[in-house]
Amino acid sequence: MSTPAGKYNLDTVVQRFQFNGDFSAATTYGSGHINDTWRLVFQSAGAPVHFILQRINHNIFRNPVALMDNIERVTTHLAAELSDDPDRERRVLRLIPARDGGNWHRDDEGSYWRAYRFIERARTYDAVESPEQAFQAARAFGRFQQLLVNLPAPRLHDTIPDFHHTPKRFLALEQAIACDVANRARLVKQEITFALERQSMTGVLLNANLPERVTHNDTKINNVLLDDATGEGVCVIDLDTVMPGLTAYDFGDMVRTATCPAAEDERDLSKVHLQFAMFDALARGYLSSAGNFLTGREIQHLAFCGKLITFEMGIRFLTDFLAGDTYYKIHRDEQNLDRCRTQFKLVESIEQQEYAMHNLVQSIAG
Repeated sequence: MSTPAGKYNLDTVVQRFQFNGDFSAATTYGSGHINDTWRLVFQSAGAPVHFILQRINHNIFRNPVALMDNIERVTTHLAAELSDDPDRERRVLRLIPARDGGNWHRDDEGSYWRAYRFIERARTYDAVESPEQAFQAARAFGRFQQLLVNLPAPRLHDTIPDFHHTPKRFLALEQAIACDVANRARLVKQEITFALERQSMTGVLLNANLPERVTHNDTKINNVLLDDATGEGVCVIDLDTVMPGLTAYDFGDMVRTATCPAAEDERDLSKVHLQFAMFDALARGYLSSAGNFLTGREIQHLAFCGKLITFEMGIRFLTDFLAGDTYYKIHRDEQNLDRCRTQFKLVESIEQQEYAMHNLVQSIAG
């Protein structure tokens, strides 16, 4: 068969991996914005077998070989840790080897490809629909961290260096304000003031003497597969940003992405607020699986980290708006400014509830 996909002929790529069966179909898959992803169908012994094929975006991930080394080490370790689990085949991503014995393929145009076994009877959600979903996703991410606590040396590669280095993100904002290349600083005086007033919190996590862990760094709910029948968080996916980090980064991004009912670029800011019930579910789910290895200082910063990561994303959106929208894709004018404003409004909502959030975390942790 011939299965072109844009400028890519998937037949040629598929032949470079050790799939079982006869290739019969490919369809685009998922809602990700970074890599190109297809769901492949093979026929084996008269039954369909599914796989995932991805082209890694090497413009974002500049060292795909190091990235794939991270993923191979992490998935191999997770598989060993879960070897006694009766549902182990669905609880960790499994790489399909390339024909040359590696775990990735580089085509003649310089693109890097990888393949996974498809995990059946589970799906992702682009937005949290209930506190129970928040609980299950947070528990899955906590378990992911817990299983990787004893990952053997050496240290994983930094796939995106300084990804959550908030002081450096703030410095980039200050430089964008000073340069004002798009002549937009006059339009965002209120947002600039909001950011400058909160500069002092940018270094809190980095100065808190928290232990370095293996973290996911992109803990949106659509990076957890939830079981179709039970709703349980079955498997953490999208491992491109798995690297050394702080547990607070992962929990903070869960708070940012799962507790607000509004869209990331919502213009009606009255809809933007932290739902305490969602935070409660996240904290209970996360601590139910991660609480046995977290230090007291890590637990102490869980309420704060949601505010910091939300603020960090806000200043990143503001920086890009000031720079002329050069990093984040936009589909309308001032979309990055709207994104910034939703993040800053959520920061305000977190500030209003932070004391209660902290008390809740401490009561759950005991």
